[in-house]
Amino acid sequence: MKQRIRSNILILIDIVLITVSVLMAYLIRFDGVFSNIPEDFVANIPKLVLIAVLLKVASFCAFKLYSSLWRYAGIYEMGTMVAAAFVSNALMLSYIFLAQVRVPRSIFVITFFTDIFLIGGIRFAYRVFRRLVNGEIISMKDCKRILIIGGGDEGAIVIRELKSHPELKSKPVAIIDDEKTKLGRKINGVPIVGQRKDILPAIERLQVEEIIIALPSASHRDINEIYSECSKTSCKVKILPSVSQLIDESVVIQKIREVNIEDLLGREPVKLDVEEIATYIENQVVLVTGGGGSIGSELCRQLAGYGPRQLIILDNYENNAYDIQNELLAAYPKLELVTLIANIREKQRIDSIFKQYRPNVVFHAAAHKHVPLMEANPTEAIKNNVFGTLNVAEAADRHGVKRFVLISTDKAVNPTNIMGATKRIAEMIIQALNKHSRTEYVAVRFGNVLGSNGSVIPLFKKQIEQGGPVTVTHPEIIRYFMTIPEAVQLVIQAGAMAKGGEIFVLDMGQPVRIYDLAKNLIKLSGFEPEVDIKIEFTGLRPGEKLYEELLLAEEGLEATKNNKIFVAQPVNTDLELLRRQIEHLTEIMMSSSENVMDYVGHMVPTYKKAE
Repeated sequence: MKQRIRSNILILIDIVLITVSVLMAYLIRFDGVFSNIPEDFVANIPKLVLIAVLLKVASFCAFKLYSSLWRYAGIYEMGTMVAAAFVSNALMLSYIFLAQVRVPRSIFVITFFTDIFLIGGIRFAYRVFRRLVNGEIISMKDCKRILIIGGGDEGAIVIRELKSHPELKSKPVAIIDDEKTKLGRKINGVPIVGQRKDILPAIERLQVEEIIIALPSASHRDINEIYSECSKTSCKVKILPSVSQLIDESVVIQKIREVNIEDLLGREPVKLDVEEIATYIENQVVLVTGGGGSIGSELCRQLAGYGPRQLIILDNYENNAYDIQNELLAAYPKLELVTLIANIREKQRIDSIFKQYRPNVVFHAAAHKHVPLMEANPTEAIKNNVFGTLNVAEAADRHGVKRFVLISTDKAVNPTNIMGATKRIAEMIIQALNKHSRTEYVAVRFGNVLGSNGSVIPLFKKQIEQGGPVTVTHPEIIRYFMTIPEAVQLVIQAGAMAKGGEIFVLDMGQPVRIYDLAKNLIKLSGFEPEVDIKIEFTGLRPGEKLYEELLLAEEGLEATKNNKIFVAQPVNTDLELLRRQIEHLTEIMMSSSENVMDYVGHMVPTYKKAE
């Protein structure tokens, strides 16, 4: 109702302004003296005003000028106003020409500009008036001084938005951009004062209090380097996320957020062959073991988007399975979803599930993965990672599964812990089975994923929340990282490439020193490392390496059509010998668990048990 009243008032105002615009055009045309206007022209002024009111109000309605929120008027609204004025004056000219009404033709050019001045001006005056009444136009003396990093379109949007929202009390004072040709120029009145190397001097000279990184298309390496420079100051650092999120320029301010660790450690977007993936997932029955875990749940999220006929979540822990089930049912109401609580160690239970549901594709993500815990409980690692994998893999063979994808780890390469050794045996199982089965068995090997259950980042965050110290095992320990969604995307893509027997190795990018990771997390939390939050070195844990490897010496490595996925050459594994070894391992576990680790070392010659 209020909107209708406002629109009617605006139409009445426009009628007055259109009349004034026509009269102003005549006065301008005849040097500002009304008596200079010929009488036959004067006689036609009332008719011209009436035609102008009818055509222009109709045009403004067509261009929806009366439904715009003029308190937020900007370039778009002004462009619409200009277009409406042009079209309405063109229609007037056409009518006058066809009706042979005696009117100076130049009047229509003049009224085009007087319309913009009067009708556009009143709307922007309204915007200024509202801001004055609401107290939005405030002194810039009390504002935070903002440095914008990025002189492109996104930086310009951020500056415009900050200036349009003075209630945020943020004043952009300078821009940093690496393009030399931009140096000394201005964007929306804000000067470009230097390049990346000039960040620190600019902050000191201009008394900057906050930095906004407006480079949504920049690589993560560039973001990391820029953040490293910014973190040398006491300024708060914020970031504009990826360009795909900037759909609506009017909400760009809401998109600006604190820098997080994923911005610094994340990598370039993964390019997927969607058609290739769809051919082996769409309309298929897909089973994900460990479907409630970090990797398993993300697998379920992404697989659901490829239209499987049925998606089966299998997990031993009901709470996780329940959570991902509810999430998927809300996101994909038409998805045929089955959630099963089962232990992969129970051969009969697993066999009955395969017999009942007949999955076409299996992603085997169920495993024990925590290195120190498994060092203390080696038999549990063997039961889950070896016997459990054998149960699921053999059931896949018996029940005609087309493709079986094992989620493996870099810790399976030259393992120094029982977890890695058991995952290496799991790889051996699927490679050995592949030679005797119609099922295509493959493994996908990768390193640490950001934010997964039990990973170092959640631990560091918890330690920071508690005031420290943050514990790092060794000052030189390094690890490879990727985000959970990226790892899962590559797992699904690798599954599409499978011919059977391969171990796919994911490109993990550059290794990250855990000490540097700890320092960055402390800074991102608003503290100073070693001042507010201490970092303590606790020594390598049992079975822990200084660095992880992704490839055995004998495997070799070949590129695939995806530049982030490589394939290792299959290593010959005798299935019958492996089965006998696993049976003997079972006997040892039942009689004397003390000899278990030694026998695992016999099965995995590259396993070097930690002393």
